[in-house]
Amino acid sequence: MIVCAGRDEIFDFAYPIGVGLIESTMNLTRLALFDKPDFLLFIGSAGSYGKHKIFDIISSKTASNIELCFLNNKCYTPLENIISAETDKDVPRETLNIVNSSNYITTDSVSSKEFLTLGLGLENMEFYALLSVAKEYNIPVAGIFIVTNYCNTNAHKDFLHNHKKAKQLLTDYIRSYRGKK
Repeated sequence: MIVCAGRDEIFDFAYPIGVGLIESTMNLTRLALFDKPDFLLFIGSAGSYGKHKIFDIISSKTASNIELCFLNNKCYTPLENIISAETDKDVPRETLNIVNSSNYITTDSVSSKEFLTLGLGLENMEFYALLSVAKEYNIPVAGIFIVTNYCNTNAHKDFLHNHKKAKQLLTDYIRSYRGKK
């Protein structure tokens, strides 16, 4: 089953699960309980911490939930903050495309560089929640993302400017991939 965030990021071939960590967790849990899919593929936009360029298409099976306060040693969590559907535990962390999720969008380029030093390359609001629910219900999962912006002061403006083209490029990519099967 192909899923997407929703609101402004809807694709005609994907089921919208909601925006952010809370909406996506609630709606995906409901889906898993009442109509459990055999496989979940999340598609959507992402911001780049600088590793990836605008309109790059990246796949991932690993997400984190690392908040900005963590970078400044102003918070801690007893929870697992990196989760992976990657089955090979010997895969080096630096080769994974780790997607960081938060209900907030990073707009500070210094913080973006700090996220990069932690091995994080992208930011998407929903992916950590998706992996968490998929793990709980034993659903294989992956994500495909298109970069719409860098995580800097222009993040929102660039997202808005690039979003329509990014959705079309991602749609074309998914449709061409599905056509190869």
